[in-house]
Amino acid sequence: MSLETMSNKRRGGGTNGLDAWPGYVDALSTLLMVTIFVLLVFVLAEAFLSSALKGSDNTISQLKEQIAQLTQSLSMQTTKNATLSQELTALNAQLATVQAENTTLNQQLSSDNTTITSLQGAQKSLQAQLSDAQAQAASATGRIASLQAQMQTVNGTGLQSKLSDAQKLNQQEQAQITLLNQQLAALRAQLAALQVALDAAKSADEKDKVQITDLGKQLNEALARKVAELQQYQSVFFKTLSESLQGEKNIKVVGDRFVFESDVLFPVDEATITPAGKVEIAKVAKAVKEIAAKIPPNVNWVLSVDGYADAQPIRGGPYKSNFDLSTARALAVLDLLVANGVPSQKLIVSGMGSNNPIAPGNTAADYAQNRRIEFRLTTP
Repeated sequence: MSLETMSNKRRGGGTNGLDAWPGYVDALSTLLMVTIFVLLVFVLAEAFLSSALKGSDNTISQLKEQIAQLTQSLSMQTTKNATLSQELTALNAQLATVQAENTTLNQQLSSDNTTITSLQGAQKSLQAQLSDAQAQAASATGRIASLQAQMQTVNGTGLQSKLSDAQKLNQQEQAQITLLNQQLAALRAQLAALQVALDAAKSADEKDKVQITDLGKQLNEALARKVAELQQYQSVFFKTLSESLQGEKNIKVVGDRFVFESDVLFPVDEATITPAGKVEIAKVAKAVKEIAAKIPPNVNWVLSVDGYADAQPIRGGPYKSNFDLSTARALAVLDLLVANGVPSQKLIVSGMGSNNPIAPGNTAADYAQNRRIEFRLTTP
């Protein structure tokens, strides 16, 4: 029986005071349906909201992964820039040397040009003297011909005397011609010597220019070969050391460097390597010796050992500053590498203090990352 039928029957009864309750039932039914509807809407809204939040969490995770990848790429690029800056400094030093040699060659070239100019002036002077001597010889020859013509036309009693005078004059002219010929031969010999000197100076000038060009070209080619060879062996060094240190959680690669957190190697505020740290450094020494055996003698390389500390100030103890502590730790690692067979002439160390942090924060985890030892294969 429906509520409406019951309500009608009760309304038909007339006078009972309980006949009003179906109205309350209708109101309660409506309120119940509204409540159920509101709950249904709330449940659906919560489901949609959960789905949206889950998608946001996934997006945030992806963004965090991208940020981590970008951070690593930035670190590698920063390291690569530092390496390129060092290589650029070395190239600039070599360029300065080449420029000094170029200046010397230019000075020699200027001196050669001065010598050439002087020789050319002397050559012109000798040519002028030669022209004068040739003109005098031509004049003497003309005079001899004139005298010979006069001898043929002379008659009478003065013939012998005139002939004698002509012969004497002819002998003088011949002597003068002989002298002029000797001077002419000497001038020609000087001209030949000057020409040889001039040719030699020009040849040296051209050779110097070629040497300057070839020197710059050879230097660029040599530098390119050295950089390529070192990069090749840096890759081999990375591979060898990565295989030796595979599985180590506190050792990571940042750019072209291997980074050891100091907590792996040293106690807090100390520079004495722990037994576990000695095992790790022995692995590094082994990898360095393996790659050193493969690098040709003409490739100049060193292993850089850099010590770093966190930004917290030193309070007490044997070290006055973070620079002292980082330097002492780098030296301790160097001594252990040498003890494990790495040539000391192939090692350089530096204490960097709290400079160049790899973690910018000030939490305990950030400080632990910044307390580190870095290894890098580079040029001296």
